[in-house]
Amino acid sequence: MADISAIFFILLIIGIAFPAMLTAWWLLFPAVISRAQIRVDKTPMQTFWMGLAIVIAVTIPVVILLALPFGPAKFIGWIFLAASLALSSIGSAGIAAHLGARLTSQSNLSPLNGFLRGSVILELAAFFPVLGWFFIWPLLLITAFGATGFALLNWIPREKTTHTPELIPTQV
Repeated sequence: MADISAIFFILLIIGIAFPAMLTAWWLLFPAVISRAQIRVDKTPMQTFWMGLAIVIAVTIPVVILLALPFGPAKFIGWIFLAASLALSSIGSAGIAAHLGARLTSQSNLSPLNGFLRGSVILELAAFFPVLGWFFIWPLLLITAFGATGFALLNWIPREKTTHTPELIPTQV
Protein backbone atom coordinates (compact mmCIF):
# COMPACT_ATOMS: atom_id res chain seq x y z
CA MET A 1 0.00 0.00 0.00
CA ALA A 2 2.86 2.36 0.76
CA ASP A 3 4.32 1.79 -2.71
CA ILE A 4 1.06 2.78 -4.37
CA SER A 5 0.81 5.90 -2.22
CA ALA A 6 4.41 6.84 -3.04
CA ILE A 7 3.82 6.43 -6.78
CA PHE A 8 0.60 8.43 -6.57
CA PHE A 9 2.24 11.31 -4.72
CA ILE A 10 5.28 11.32 -7.03
CA LEU A 11 2.97 11.61 -10.05
CA LEU A 12 0.96 14.32 -8.27
CA ILE A 13 4.09 16.33 -7.50
CA ILE A 14 5.32 16.00 -11.10
CA GLY A 15 1.87 16.99 -12.33
CA ILE A 16 2.03 20.20 -10.31
CA ALA A 17 5.72 20.90 -10.90
CA PHE A 18 5.68 20.74 -14.73
CA PRO A 19 3.25 23.65 -15.30
CA ALA A 20 5.04 25.56 -12.52
CA MET A 21 8.41 25.04 -14.24
CA LEU A 22 7.02 26.15 -17.61
CA THR A 23 5.46 29.20 -15.98
CA ALA A 24 8.79 30.04 -14.33
CA TRP A 25 10.51 29.89 -17.75
CA TRP A 26 7.74 32.08 -19.20
CA LEU A 27 8.09 34.68 -16.44
CA LEU A 28 11.90 34.65 -16.26
CA PHE A 29 12.69 34.62 -19.99
CA PRO A 30 9.73 36.16 -21.82
CA ALA A 31 11.70 37.04 -24.97
CA VAL A 32 13.09 33.52 -25.45
CA ILE A 33 9.72 31.90 -24.81
CA SER A 34 8.09 34.37 -27.17
CA ARG A 35 10.56 33.42 -29.93
CA ALA A 36 9.81 29.74 -29.33
CA GLN A 37 6.07 30.49 -29.41
CA ILE A 38 6.41 32.40 -32.69
CA ARG A 39 8.30 29.48 -34.24
CA VAL A 40 5.67 26.97 -33.13
CA ASP A 41 2.93 29.26 -34.40
CA LYS A 42 4.40 30.33 -37.74
CA THR A 43 6.56 27.40 -38.88
CA PRO A 44 5.55 24.19 -37.06
CA MET A 45 6.99 21.81 -39.66
CA GLN A 46 10.36 23.58 -39.78
CA THR A 47 10.39 23.53 -36.00
CA PHE A 48 9.71 19.79 -36.00
CA TRP A 49 12.49 19.07 -38.52
CA MET A 50 14.95 21.26 -36.62
CA GLY A 51 13.98 19.37 -33.46
CA LEU A 52 14.55 16.03 -35.16
CA ALA A 53 18.03 17.15 -36.22
CA ILE A 54 18.79 18.30 -32.66
CA VAL A 55 17.46 15.06 -31.16
CA ILE A 56 19.67 13.02 -33.49
CA ALA A 57 22.66 15.25 -32.71
CA VAL A 58 22.06 14.80 -28.96
CA THR A 59 21.24 11.09 -29.10
CA ILE A 60 24.47 9.99 -30.77
CA PRO A 61 26.91 11.27 -28.10
CA VAL A 62 24.57 10.27 -25.26
CA VAL A 63 24.32 6.67 -26.53
CA ILE A 64 28.09 6.51 -27.06
CA LEU A 65 28.82 7.89 -23.58
CA LEU A 66 26.31 5.59 -21.89
CA ALA A 67 27.69 2.54 -23.74
CA LEU A 68 31.26 3.11 -22.61
CA PRO A 69 32.35 0.85 -19.72
CA PHE A 70 33.86 3.84 -17.91
CA GLY A 71 31.95 5.28 -14.95
CA PRO A 72 32.71 8.97 -15.47
CA ALA A 73 31.70 8.68 -19.15
CA LYS A 74 28.33 7.26 -18.13
CA PHE A 75 27.93 10.08 -15.61
CA ILE A 76 28.71 12.68 -18.29
CA GLY A 77 26.21 10.94 -20.60
CA TRP A 78 23.47 11.16 -17.98
CA ILE A 79 24.32 14.81 -17.26
CA PHE A 80 24.23 15.62 -20.98
CA LEU A 81 20.86 13.86 -21.34
CA ALA A 82 19.39 15.67 -18.32
CA ALA A 83 20.71 19.05 -19.50
CA SER A 84 19.30 18.59 -23.00
CA LEU A 85 15.89 17.60 -21.63
CA ALA A 86 15.97 20.59 -19.26
CA LEU A 87 16.74 22.91 -22.17
CA SER A 88 13.92 21.39 -24.20
CA SER A 89 11.53 22.70 -21.56
CA ILE A 90 12.08 26.16 -23.10
CA GLY A 91 10.42 24.86 -26.27
CA SER A 92 7.73 23.19 -24.18
CA ALA A 93 7.00 26.57 -22.63
CA GLY A 94 6.75 27.99 -26.15
CA ILE A 95 4.24 25.29 -27.08
CA ALA A 96 2.29 25.98 -23.88
CA ALA A 97 2.34 29.72 -24.68
CA HIS A 98 1.01 28.93 -28.15
CA LEU A 99 -1.82 26.86 -26.67
CA GLY A 100 -2.48 29.58 -24.07
CA ALA A 101 -2.64 32.28 -26.75
CA ARG A 102 -5.18 30.22 -28.67
CA LEU A 103 -7.23 29.80 -25.50
CA THR A 104 -7.14 33.51 -24.66
CA SER A 105 -8.15 34.46 -28.20
CA GLN A 106 -11.30 32.36 -27.87
CA SER A 107 -12.28 33.59 -24.39
CA ASN A 108 -11.51 36.45 -22.07
CA LEU A 109 -8.75 34.82 -20.01
CA SER A 110 -5.71 36.66 -18.72
CA PRO A 111 -2.42 35.76 -20.42
CA LEU A 112 -1.14 34.01 -17.26
CA ASN A 113 -4.37 32.04 -16.91
CA GLY A 114 -4.23 31.04 -20.56
CA PHE A 115 -0.58 30.02 -20.27
CA LEU A 116 -1.24 27.89 -17.19
CA ARG A 117 -4.17 26.21 -18.91
CA GLY A 118 -2.02 25.63 -21.99
CA SER A 119 0.72 24.01 -19.93
CA VAL A 120 -1.79 21.79 -18.12
CA ILE A 121 -3.33 20.77 -21.46
CA LEU A 122 0.15 19.97 -22.76
CA GLU A 123 0.92 17.89 -19.69
CA LEU A 124 -2.37 16.00 -19.69
CA ALA A 125 -2.10 15.25 -23.41
CA ALA A 126 1.32 13.66 -22.79
CA PHE A 127 -0.01 11.66 -19.81
CA PHE A 128 -2.91 10.18 -21.79
CA PRO A 129 -2.38 6.41 -21.86
CA VAL A 130 -0.87 4.85 -24.99
CA LEU A 131 -1.85 7.63 -27.44
CA GLY A 132 -0.13 10.32 -25.40
CA TRP A 133 2.85 8.18 -24.41
CA PHE A 134 3.77 6.89 -27.85
CA PHE A 135 2.46 9.52 -30.28
CA ILE A 136 1.77 12.91 -28.70
CA TRP A 137 4.67 13.09 -26.24
CA PRO A 138 7.44 12.17 -28.74
CA LEU A 139 6.08 14.62 -31.35
CA LEU A 140 5.80 17.40 -28.76
CA LEU A 141 9.28 16.64 -27.40
CA ILE A 142 10.87 16.80 -30.86
CA THR A 143 8.98 20.02 -31.62
CA ALA A 144 10.08 21.43 -28.25
CA PHE A 145 13.72 20.71 -29.10
CA GLY A 146 13.27 22.53 -32.41
CA ALA A 147 11.55 25.52 -30.79
CA THR A 148 14.33 25.69 -28.21
CA GLY A 149 16.98 25.58 -30.90
CA PHE A 150 15.36 28.34 -32.93
CA ALA A 151 14.70 30.47 -29.83
CA LEU A 152 18.25 30.20 -28.50
CA LEU A 153 19.72 30.91 -31.94
CA ASN A 154 17.37 33.91 -32.23
CA TRP A 155 16.06 32.75 -35.61
CA ILE A 156 12.68 34.38 -36.08
CA PRO A 157 10.71 33.46 -39.19
CA ARG A 158 10.75 36.04 -41.92
CA GLU A 159 7.65 37.95 -42.76
CA LYS A 160 6.20 36.79 -46.02
CA THR A 161 6.22 39.51 -48.60
CA THR A 162 4.08 39.41 -51.65
CA HIS A 163 5.82 40.31 -54.84
CA THR A 164 3.67 41.93 -57.44
CA PRO A 165 5.05 41.56 -60.90
CA GLU A 166 5.87 44.81 -62.55
CA LEU A 167 3.64 45.66 -65.39
CA ILE A 168 5.56 45.71 -68.61
CA PRO A 169 4.24 48.40 -70.91
CA THR A 170 3.09 46.89 -74.13
CA GLN A 171 4.09 48.46 -77.34
CA VAL A 172 1.30 49.53 -79.57
